[in-house]
Amino acid sequence: MAQVYFYYSAMNAGKSTSLLQSSYNYHERGMQTLLLTPEIDQRAGLGKIASRIGLSSDAQSFTPDLDLFEHIRSAHQSSELACVLIDEAQFLTPLQVRQLCQVADQLNIPILCYGLRTDFRGELFPGSAALLGWADNLTELKTICHCGKKATMNLRQSADGQPIREGEQIDIGGNERYIALCRKHFLQALES
Repeated sequence: MAQVYFYYSAMNAGKSTSLLQSSYNYHERGMQTLLLTPEIDQRAGLGKIASRIGLSSDAQSFTPDLDLFEHIRSAHQSSELACVLIDEAQFLTPLQVRQLCQVADQLNIPILCYGLRTDFRGELFPGSAALLGWADNLTELKTICHCGKKATMNLRQSADGQPIREGEQIDIGGNERYIALCRKHFLQALES
């Protein structure tokens, strides 16, 4: 029986690298995968997944209104899929998470989701909250704070390095906008 997996972490833990490696492993064995990435995140280009260490792959973009069950079922009918891998899974809607569960349960295709657990305020993204509740397997990918402790928080910062405490939940960016910190240093940065 296929399952839904959620690999979550703070920024810079290697989520995209892990996703691309998993897809490569399937392809190496002659199996087809479907890679999905949210249309809202075009840092590597539309329909591209890229890691900080230089790995990249083409992917299909999805929007919040795309029915992922129907999309994946159609792709599976065209070419048998061994696995579906989703980058930046925090941008899934709760309905899309349930659709992914349907894919695993009805089509017997494993779903591997990779994303952030929380935003720059320490609050769950709706997609991440749904995955934490609905996924069969939860795995934390670890990264470290500048102090050496496990980083669990994502600090948004201005161009001059000042902490940003308020704003829209979604503000696409990478190392120039966010740093991963342990809770202690995250709170200290917000209080400064």
